[in-house]
Amino acid sequence: MKRLIGPLLLVLLLAGVGAAIYFSVRDQFVQHSIVNVRGLISSDKQDFFNDPAVQKALLRGGFVVDPIKAGSREIATGYDLKTFDFAFPAGSPAASKIMQSQKSAQAFDIFYSPMVIASWKPIVQILEANGVAAKAGAFESFNMEAYLKLVDKDVRWKDLQASNAYPVNKSVLLTSADARKSNSGAMYLALASYALNNATLVQSDADLQKMQPLLTKLMSAQGFTENYTEAPFDDYLLMGMSKTPMVMIYESQYIARAAQPGGIQNPDAVLMYPTPTVFSKHVFVAFNDNGARLGQFLRTDPELQQLAIQHGYRTADQAAFAAFRQTNKLNIPDQVTNVVDSPSYELLEKMITNLDNPVPAK
Repeated sequence: MKRLIGPLLLVLLLAGVGAAIYFSVRDQFVQHSIVNVRGLISSDKQDFFNDPAVQKALLRGGFVVDPIKAGSREIATGYDLKTFDFAFPAGSPAASKIMQSQKSAQAFDIFYSPMVIASWKPIVQILEANGVAAKAGAFESFNMEAYLKLVDKDVRWKDLQASNAYPVNKSVLLTSADARKSNSGAMYLALASYALNNATLVQSDADLQKMQPLLTKLMSAQGFTENYTEAPFDDYLLMGMSKTPMVMIYESQYIARAAQPGGIQNPDAVLMYPTPTVFSKHVFVAFNDNGARLGQFLRTDPELQQLAIQHGYRTADQAAFAAFRQTNKLNIPDQVTNVVDSPSYELLEKMITNLDNPVPAK
């Protein structure tokens, strides 16, 4: 027995040394294969990239990501993109502009989110009584054309029928982020332009010229507007109906907050879906090989795609999104089908740059 113990200990010692060498070599290999990738992201994706589960999944793929937050329009026009590995704006217009300026760039569709309106049950009931909102199954629809007629006539909340729950002298007006900086504000203009153009996509300067005064009013009448869509949504959650009766946001923002532990505390909070609405596509634009590897990984890795759903985004896996909705008892549609395209980048850019023009007096 004693003669066996010595060789056995030697075998165990050699096995331990071998294992230590193996794990050390493996760890060094992993460390050497990890790349640091730096890029610009729209502000709504900051929580996604800050999520420890997302960072762990990215590390598994060999990436440490340094995301820098900026407005989507700023990403497309305000940075020297050659100093970054990728850009990840919200909205296909910004991505298209980036692709135009960076001829060798590669684009990857990662996920998307419909534009929605966060509001309150008393407000929705008023809107229903005035033909602006309507029940559409388990959720609410919002008639953009009817709403714009109220804005054009400077209608106040107190002047609406059945306004007892909100008899204030404020104009009937959606809150949004600043279209000059934020994609969500630009998507608000895109939806309004479609409604003002007889439910037709704006395709010419002549179409735009007719509607520009009201488009300008949608922004200027708000007064100060925030640069990022998180700010008006935070005001909506913190200060409630008195401050923000209606706010244009990404559906993903509302879903991500509602699915968190504790959810959205106010039981009167509700979403309305513009009919039609527009999708904000989140297109990853890679400027080099490391960026392209990251874009491919974000698009194809099952864990990252599931984490995107947990952050409220819709992906190509509709069944996974439906399961997430059911698990979290979210009162939203599994699919959004009444959707229009946004105008071309050039026309949308004209809408935005013309916002500083004064609205002609009636």
